[in-house]
Amino acid sequence: MRIVIIGGSFGGLTTAYELRKRLGRRQCEIILISKERRFVFIPSLPWVAMGEKSLEQISFDLEKPLKRREIRFAHAAVNRVDPQARKVITDGGDYSYDYLVIATGHRSANEAVAGLGPFDGPGHSLMSPPEAEEARKALAVFFEKPGPMVIGCAPGASCIGPAYEFAFEIDYLLRKRKIRHKVPIVMITPEPFLGHFGVGGVGRARQFLEGELEERDIRYVTSAAVSRITGSSVELAGGESFESVFSLVIPPLAGAKGVADSPGLTNPKGFIPVDEHYRHRDFPSIYAVGVAVAFPPVDETPVPVNFPKTGHMTEQMAAMAAHNICADTSGGEKLARELRVECILDMGGSAAHMKADPVRPPRNIAVMSEGRRWLWAKKIFERYYLWNAARGKSPVGGLGW
Repeated sequence: MRIVIIGGSFGGLTTAYELRKRLGRRQCEIILISKERRFVFIPSLPWVAMGEKSLEQISFDLEKPLKRREIRFAHAAVNRVDPQARKVITDGGDYSYDYLVIATGHRSANEAVAGLGPFDGPGHSLMSPPEAEEARKALAVFFEKPGPMVIGCAPGASCIGPAYEFAFEIDYLLRKRKIRHKVPIVMITPEPFLGHFGVGGVGRARQFLEGELEERDIRYVTSAAVSRITGSSVELAGGESFESVFSLVIPPLAGAKGVADSPGLTNPKGFIPVDEHYRHRDFPSIYAVGVAVAFPPVDETPVPVNFPKTGHMTEQMAAMAAHNICADTSGGEKLARELRVECILDMGGSAAHMKADPVRPPRNIAVMSEGRRWLWAKKIFERYYLWNAARGKSPVGGLGW
């Protein structure tokens, strides 16, 4: 039997490791295809933008740990998937499969907002390693000539947390440099209220974030639809405009191109429709996990806010998909558990811990707390995760992020 996995981030790596735990080499050949050679701990990209971390510190080469686990690594970009022929077509050759797991992550739909670069416009983002590095270089220039700043998310965004992290972190850094008084900051979000996060809010997150932003003198605008970014301003769909010489806006997400270009495989946005077992609704030999999965929003909002998929949630999906593939092949009961979420939000000198179980309301648990201990926990967890993953170990069930 051959199982092909597309994607070398949280979803793909966790699925590969979990499958190998359950299936020996004689039972199954596992091939992981990734267009990137290195795994990057994406939650740490705000630290890269701030200059606190380098990409080398939060990444490792994929081939060595995969080889240790007897998993074949294919460095290639996927052009399309042919589910009828059970074949993945890449720029490095074709790969047939008995089972396919799609864990491709996303494509940043920066084109949704005019001027949202960073490489073809003045706006900055944090959704990929090159963008985080570009933001770091732009901030170095900004510090020499500070001015107004706008931070936020575009309509339809689902990854809201990094915008909050960046706002708190930049406020902290500007105060350390004693230039905060030179930088008016505006936070713009499509959320109907602060702390909605695409999940309808978590505990007292709304009140907490309102208080924290007000205490830091960061103005915020909710139910806002960013429509255009220029070198000197950020404009909203309603006509309101905010002066800004440095603008960071998180874009909405779309499905990865090679998968989205495969007829019959995805919804119109390029995401994979799955059942409660993370199995494709039309092709039983295909599973999907992580950002590649199509989830409906939690609620309807005046400005669209999409359902988030964190690394912690992706790992849960990957573990269930691996279990269910083994149940398909060897028998046994399939898993279909509600997702939970546990995150730590860096706030500069401290951090906030949020936990919701299940992630969709109504919930059994919805709590939030703040303190410096959570900042240390976030930093320690990053090291713990990278240490394990780089040695072929899957830290499923960890603290979350």
